[in-house]
Amino acid sequence: MAVNELAAPQLKWTQKHLLGIEPLSVDEITLILDTAVQMREIMDRPIKKVPTLRGRTVVNLFMEASTRTRASFEMAERILSADSLSIQAAGSSVSKGESLLDTVKNLEAMTPDVIVVRHSSAGAANFLARTCNSRIVNAGDGAHEHPTQALLDAFTLRQAKGRIAGLKVAIVGDVLHSRVARSNIHLLTKMGADVTLCAPPTLLPQQFSSLATLSWKIDEAIEGADVVMMLRLQQERMTSAFISTAREYHAQYGLTLARLKKAKSDVVVLHPGPMNRGVEIASEVADSKASLILDQVTNGVAVRMAVLYLLLGGGRE
Repeated sequence: MAVNELAAPQLKWTQKHLLGIEPLSVDEITLILDTAVQMREIMDRPIKKVPTLRGRTVVNLFMEASTRTRASFEMAERILSADSLSIQAAGSSVSKGESLLDTVKNLEAMTPDVIVVRHSSAGAANFLARTCNSRIVNAGDGAHEHPTQALLDAFTLRQAKGRIAGLKVAIVGDVLHSRVARSNIHLLTKMGADVTLCAPPTLLPQQFSSLATLSWKIDEAIEGADVVMMLRLQQERMTSAFISTAREYHAQYGLTLARLKKAKSDVVVLHPGPMNRGVEIASEVADSKASLILDQVTNGVAVRMAVLYLLLGGGRE
């Protein structure tokens, strides 16, 4: 089925930007996931190219390092035939002292349709959405949100489990500094999952106690879990000693095959990447049949195709 043959959605997409999961309704999340199903089918074709966004221009502005997210957006843009331009901090005038706003205003003067932005400051995408005319997609802003990661995680779970509602999900690791955790907490609870957050006390913020169960013990957190989502230690955001050593952290919170046996027999394991093998996750788990980590990467392209398609008018007819 070609993209222009998509069945008309029951819900029309009305958002100008994608800034986070928290502002989205269940229907809007479902619309993105349903649209991504069609996009995933395109990726399985021998020729992965459709003219849907021909004549549209997307700027990928990455002020933080990225492999999966940046490459995934670029791939999504190419499959949909959009013209794209990618800029990184090291090669931009930000390295010469130019502000984020001035950088984006200059890019806007070149009339792009969408600006995909990653930045180390929480709220950067929201700030640009208030001050710019282009559509803004948040590709991660500090420790705030990473909406497309949560959407691709949900897509992967729906693909593997057939549902999200009722799943018992354990999110384990550096919750405090994780924008992935924040977006997933909002999405999974909105969609009816039972979420448990597990981390050392220093990395487990109490602000989510109304949405999820909080635990300091990984064995308890993953007991009977349908899904275990591991998070890496974000050393680059740590301003003090939140853990003693990586070795001790692995002993207390690392996911091993022995620990995974406490979950359900058909448990699946997710990780947003990059992985620190031997710290938050053992290689024997990352490479096991339970692991959907590479499926997440594949599905990330389809989800980002769906987001661009909807933002640029695909869900408005």
